[in-house]
Amino acid sequence: MRNELLTQIGFGGGCHWCTEAVFASLKGVAKVEQGWIASEGDAESFSEAVIVTFNTEHISLKDLVHIHLLTHSSSSAHKFRQKYRSAIYTFNNEQMSQAKHILAELADENAKEYVTQVLPFKAFKLNDEKYQQYYLKHADKPFCKTYIDPKLATLRQQYAHYVKAD
Repeated sequence: MRNELLTQIGFGGGCHWCTEAVFASLKGVAKVEQGWIASEGDAESFSEAVIVTFNTEHISLKDLVHIHLLTHSSSSAHKFRQKYRSAIYTFNNEQMSQAKHILAELADENAKEYVTQVLPFKAFKLNDEKYQQYYLKHADKPFCKTYIDPKLATLRQQYAHYVKAD
């Protein structure tokens, strides 16, 4: 993928191992960095998240946002939201505006009220190397079978044309 076509967006919602596995399985995604993202205000503490580097000619921001909403608990305000903040972290004002518009559009289309916030990206802490690509290294572990495999199955059902063959 040519570098000039690549852009970044951050997503947080559930476990960053799960989120990493979902986005790493998509065509058009060049890189997924797994760790913790902080924003500002009430969201200034670090929360599990990923930074997705993707090619806008191969996958749209709208599809990425919809996949994000589909693959984590995006409409419930559970007690672990500090650790697992449901968010789209944007890198500039134009991207923030786009993400807010897409989120509102998907809420209307799906008749859902999302707890997902659109927030400015402020800081990132990369997870330890031993946890990077967790699903690829541990797909047979109970955690992956219980939590990640169902998300990937949902992805294959609704977005099969974006899922990598391997």
